[in-house]
Amino acid sequence: MAANDSVAILMDRLKSGEDSAAREVFVLFTNRLVGLARKNLSGRLAVKVDPEDVVQSAYKSFFLRQRDGGLDVGSWDGLWGVLTMITLRKCADRAAYYSAGKRDLGREVSPRPEDSVAPADLVLDREPQPEEAAALAETVEELFRVLDDPDERAILELSLQGLTATEIAEQLGRAERSVRRLRERLRKRLERMQSGPE
Repeated sequence: MAANDSVAILMDRLKSGEDSAAREVFVLFTNRLVGLARKNLSGRLAVKVDPEDVVQSAYKSFFLRQRDGGLDVGSWDGLWGVLTMITLRKCADRAAYYSAGKRDLGREVSPRPEDSVAPADLVLDREPQPEEAAALAETVEELFRVLDDPDERAILELSLQGLTATEIAEQLGRAERSVRRLRERLRKRLERMQSGPE
């Protein structure tokens, strides 16, 4: 059976509400999705939001959309891309929730002089706006669709989970220099995709 056939069968089983199919998805993707959520819930937001709760919410949305026929996933990479996109959007939603009005996390802690940060650092460290996170998720999903090189795909996936170049090199059994080179190539490709056609 071809890999894409097995995804189609899994998606059909999910649509029919089969519990064992949902368990398969949990086993295959939960650890990676929790790592992705943890990476995107940094700083003060990490104190308020549990990455596992975000992933559970992402799964709920995914399973509802799949049952209602709202998803067309034809490959394992497509399934990972959809789950990644939903998880990133959930992270962005949590960030928006906790930065709104009276819930603004910035109001909870008075900065001490020793904690002062340059304005540029604040801009670079801020949580993405929901529309920014959604655009990035779509770009990442598109990148997964066009990548042919299995090494690049693995490096992108592990990078999204927050692993360093050293950790990725160890996990893949590759030279760290080559991992850094491929990550840089992926970064430039992402930048070109986000900037759109010139």
